[in-house]
Amino acid sequence: MSKEDFNHSDQKVPFADTIMVRDSCLCLHVRRAARTIARRFDDAFRPLDLTSGQYSLLMSLNRPYPPHMKDVADLLAMDRTTLTANLKPLERRGLLEITPDPKDKRGRLLTLTKDGSALLARAFPIWQKTQRDLESLVASSNAEQLLSDLISLSQESGK
Repeated sequence: MSKEDFNHSDQKVPFADTIMVRDSCLCLHVRRAARTIARRFDDAFRPLDLTSGQYSLLMSLNRPYPPHMKDVADLLAMDRTTLTANLKPLERRGLLEITPDPKDKRGRLLTLTKDGSALLARAFPIWQKTQRDLESLVASSNAEQLLSDLISLSQESGK
């Protein structure tokens, strides 16, 4: 940064603008809602020693054919390094396997193990109840429309 960039340090944003951002910022309120929702799911999954993020990761592997790491990373909006870090504890617990792609040895396929499938089957009813509870909190709105709007926004980021 140049000296000129710092010469404006005596300028301030009016407090009224702070209040306006607090009351209308989509980013702030989506992040707050995401943390609140994740906490509710984390609490619900705690008896299974599972976090909401781990549940989403395991559910993303519940497919007819093992997905590639890239496909799971894309679905979860994670970079591959973050995905790898999140896979390790689940792999150590024996809930998933990471194997080379027989068609391309550089690629990795992710497979739920029998234990992973069993845990997912136990977690799914917990997810259903927590999801219903949260949907009921979407006051005077349509939870399906909210979900549709959020999906639309998240797909926009992939462009």
